[in-house]
Amino acid sequence: MSGLAQSITQHPIRTSLKWSLLTLLGLVLAYQIFLFSHVLLYRFINPSSTAFMRAQAAELDNKTIQYIWVDYENISASLKKAVIASEDSGFKQHGGVEWLAIRHAFMFNLKQWRKGKERMRGGSTISQQLAKNLFLSEDRSYWRKAQELVITYMLEWTMPKKRILELYLNTAQFGETVFGAEAASQFYFKKSSKQLNNHEASRLAVLLPNPRYYGQHIKGAYVNGRASIIRQRMRQVSPP
Repeated sequence: MSGLAQSITQHPIRTSLKWSLLTLLGLVLAYQIFLFSHVLLYRFINPSSTAFMRAQAAELDNKTIQYIWVDYENISASLKKAVIASEDSGFKQHGGVEWLAIRHAFMFNLKQWRKGKERMRGGSTISQQLAKNLFLSEDRSYWRKAQELVITYMLEWTMPKKRILELYLNTAQFGETVFGAEAASQFYFKKSSKQLNNHEASRLAVLLPNPRYYGQHIKGAYVNGRASIIRQRMRQVSPP
């Protein structure tokens, strides 16, 4: 085949690849704009549900999700401190992502995997967890993790820490069908989240890494021991 004929044959292929790439980039950009618009919306409006809630409801054959929104001022300071102490002690200082914590979690999980152990450690901040809860799923793909980071920075750029914590406390999972501080307080302790004391708040904070399991063992030895550690750490943190 002559050089001219080969060039004519390859040109449509290059053009097609170029337009396919541009289309893909356009779709990705449009999705980011869609997400950013919703982040801006949640800066001022409380979500009626989240992507994670809807996914859990579907997985549980549409069981009724227990979810009651309460304003920041109606959540006890004890729970705010317990969650920060347990999940993200540097919450007020970092810009959304704790890269050193992610590295430590990666190295720990690698060692656990090599030993054949299933217990893993997360390195996600409260802001990262909120990004996942609002918009994403539990999928562990690289794309999902990258998207989580993008949304995390969107949240940090558009919202004060107080609003981020308010959204997190109201949408975090505390049991199989229990979402948010108020529903959790009523479900486990028969009282409002505003009335939680340090002991009750620390127990709820223990549930967050694995709420569907620990929610069934809230009076167990592990929850008791972990809650005691959290109460000690609560003295070193303060909510926004």
